[in-house]
Amino acid sequence: MSEPYQSGPYDPYDPHRQAGAAGPWQGYDQQAPPGHDPQLTQQWQGQTWETQSHPQTPAAPETAYLPPRDNPYQAQQQHFADPYAQPQAQPYAQPHAPQPRTAQPYAQPQPQPEPATAPGHGPGAGPGPEAAPDYGPATLVGNARITDAQRARLEGRSPVIEPGMQPALLTAVLGLLLAVTAPAAPYALVVPLVLLQAVTAAGWFRLNGMWPARQGIALAFAGALTADVAVLAAGRDHAPAAILGPLGAWVLLSLVLQLRSHASPDERMYGLMATVASTALSVLATGYLGAGPHAVSVGAAAVAVAVLARALPLPTPVSVVVSLLAAAGAGIAVGGMTGLGAKGALLGGAAAACALIGHRVASYDYPSRFVHFTAGVALPLSAAAPVVWVLGRALG
Repeated sequence: MSEPYQSGPYDPYDPHRQAGAAGPWQGYDQQAPPGHDPQLTQQWQGQTWETQSHPQTPAAPETAYLPPRDNPYQAQQQHFADPYAQPQAQPYAQPHAPQPRTAQPYAQPQPQPEPATAPGHGPGAGPGPEAAPDYGPATLVGNARITDAQRARLEGRSPVIEPGMQPALLTAVLGLLLAVTAPAAPYALVVPLVLLQAVTAAGWFRLNGMWPARQGIALAFAGALTADVAVLAAGRDHAPAAILGPLGAWVLLSLVLQLRSHASPDERMYGLMATVASTALSVLATGYLGAGPHAVSVGAAAVAVAVLARALPLPTPVSVVVSLLAAAGAGIAVGGMTGLGAKGALLGGAAAACALIGHRVASYDYPSRFVHFTAGVALPLSAAAPVVWVLGRALG
């Protein structure tokens, strides 16, 4: 280390003191401006230290102490930055007042769409949004924003709508065709029977909300045709085995096909139940082919009369009673012509009761017009087929 400076009393007029002695003000004395007396300048003498023995800290760049400048694209870069990135500490950054973020230079303000308000619910239309329902109360003139079933529920009425007179007329025509062709020949009865089975299969799937369901409809209809062929081949005496055999085989086939489906478990179960029920109804309609000709004539005629009476504009309890009485009368009338006599009243009344159940099923939960002209036409006759088959064999 260099020799330290000698400390002592300060005397500015010391003649032995040399100008420009080493010290912290040496450079200043050597570069004194004109007219300045270095003798009159105060000098500092004292102990100092060697600066070369200590590490020198580099000076921070000048720009590190400046506040960050506003970048017009900074907001856009921060918008697309990684949300999980850790913020990096900036060295030598001094706290400064937050700068307001500037908008993007090319961003145009987007107009906000006004919320759509229903008629009569705008500003100044009355009470606040809590008291304003989305839809008004049901009225007799109709509301285009709700269905007829919803309007019926709001008005306290039943959403079940019956098929009406036109489907009832089609049911009556199909029933009369069965009644007329049954005594003629079994092959003549097959024609209206096949039509009945096709409409039953399609109507049941549409009644369950499954449309189009071509595979299920084709499967149920194929099972019905198989049962028809089996009965024609085995004869009416072996009709029970000829009907129940294809029914069991088609239920097993439906189960296998649904297990191979790639749908969700709930959809597969729903499709399985609809396919089995449609197949059962279509196959059981073959009971008209296995029953006696006179029983088919009485039962089909009773169903036709009962459905027509049920379509009359009467209260439901009165309409049901009138339908049963009319069916019993038709059974007696047709039974007198076929040899069954008074037994036809029992057969006609039982067939009419099953037909009314099928009629009610076709009216379930406000069905569509297509359901009325398929299930509404076929279900009364298909539901009455097992009763006609059993009671026809029991009565003679």
